[in-house]
Amino acid sequence: MKSILWTGKLSLSIRLLVNANNILAWLLGNTKDKVEMKERIRLGYEGIFTNHVTRYDELSAYFQKRTALAQLEGIDFHGKEIIDIGCGTGIIAFLTMDSGAAKVICGDISDYMLKRGKENAKELGYNLKQIQFSQLDAESLPFDDESFDIVLSGNAFGLFPNQQKAVKEMFRVLRPGGMLSLGAHGPEHYWEAIDTTIRALNKKNLLGYRFEFWPRTEKQIHVLMENNGFIDVRTNRFIWRNLFKNPIEACDFFAAVSSNWWYAKIPDNKRSQEYDKTQKYFIKNGIRIITDDVIVAYGIKA
Repeated sequence: MKSILWTGKLSLSIRLLVNANNILAWLLGNTKDKVEMKERIRLGYEGIFTNHVTRYDELSAYFQKRTALAQLEGIDFHGKEIIDIGCGTGIIAFLTMDSGAAKVICGDISDYMLKRGKENAKELGYNLKQIQFSQLDAESLPFDDESFDIVLSGNAFGLFPNQQKAVKEMFRVLRPGGMLSLGAHGPEHYWEAIDTTIRALNKKNLLGYRFEFWPRTEKQIHVLMENNGFIDVRTNRFIWRNLFKNPIEACDFFAAVSSNWWYAKIPDNKRSQEYDKTQKYFIKNGIRIITDDVIVAYGIKA
């Protein structure tokens, strides 16, 4: 039951509501279909449910790069072969190339995000023989054992339904002596936006639905990595309180960075109406601050 209940920071009333719904989802068996969960996220980042993801770079690149710089600080990438799992539009991968990486595989479940990443790489002048893009599932990587010197995963880990399987795969494809650098969502990540969004949504559309989002604590990530074979595990936590110009900007940022994948559960002809209602909730409650809470962990494969 522990993995079913929401452990992140939300207002008490919303946390109780979410956990009650998560228990119902568990009883109905809706939390067991990990394939369907991943498909909803993939389709969300394809822009199938709303078009907000098309503004992903415009509205979130600054915040994503700040997180990436914090995660990558002090790592030697020179001459290394790297895989970036959950690469999005390529922000982490580009930073490793700038630091001398020999080759980078950018992997993501969303073909749209990969296309955007490839376009960005071309525009920035990167050698496409050194930086390649591959659609993949983090829980079943299409690479041989011991293929990479460094495995990276930025702030995508909270969207992996089976996080233990994902870490096992990261360990498998890493060479002995290689490093995993893992960025995960902390307990406070985006909590203001999530809280406000859940208040706004029509609950009947989400009855028995468990949101595909698993925030974790430093201790949980530390234990997960050690239990899957990593040594010298260390973690750090970064919290930023992002102040937006107005509530509409905050709402649009959250929609772009998250892709609104849960709109899969909302009838197509109601999605625009639901988003308008969500914006009004942001305005009514004066939501201008959205928290970035990132757990960064590092481990070595002996």
